[in-house]
Amino acid sequence: MTTSSSLLIVHHTPSPHCHEMLDAVIAGATDPEIEGVEVIRRPALTVSPVEMLQADGYLLGSPVNLGYLSGALKHAFDQSYYQLLDSTGGRPFGVFLHGNEGTEGAVRALDGITGGLGWERAAETVIVSGKPTKADLEACWNLGATVAAALM
Repeated sequence: MTTSSSLLIVHHTPSPHCHEMLDAVIAGATDPEIEGVEVIRRPALTVSPVEMLQADGYLLGSPVNLGYLSGALKHAFDQSYYQLLDSTGGRPFGVFLHGNEGTEGAVRALDGITGGLGWERAAETVIVSGKPTKADLEACWNLGATVAAALM
């Protein structure tokens, strides 16, 4: 019997650019060389606190609107933060953000939320402005693969 870990991708990807990044993250996380990791994708507005609790690791994706996280991703944490607080410390996570300018506020907010939860950053945050380049999409693929591999 093999044990499986779960990687939860919580995302708000309304624009074509955000969706391209999400596709690359998923491709990396589901690479055939990564074994024993179930990848679960949930839009930030529909992810449940139970799904957040059951995951072994996380990939978080959001546009940066007006210098902050999307309301959808913030909502996902608002509804589950206290349930996660004492039971998810040490879990690996990664972040991908798309913003045309002023992404510092979103990074600061996510650092505060994930730091408060005691999550461990498994890879550098990927931040893309404008249309994602081939290098940007490669960075997203690597982000997905790195966080998934941390759960193997």
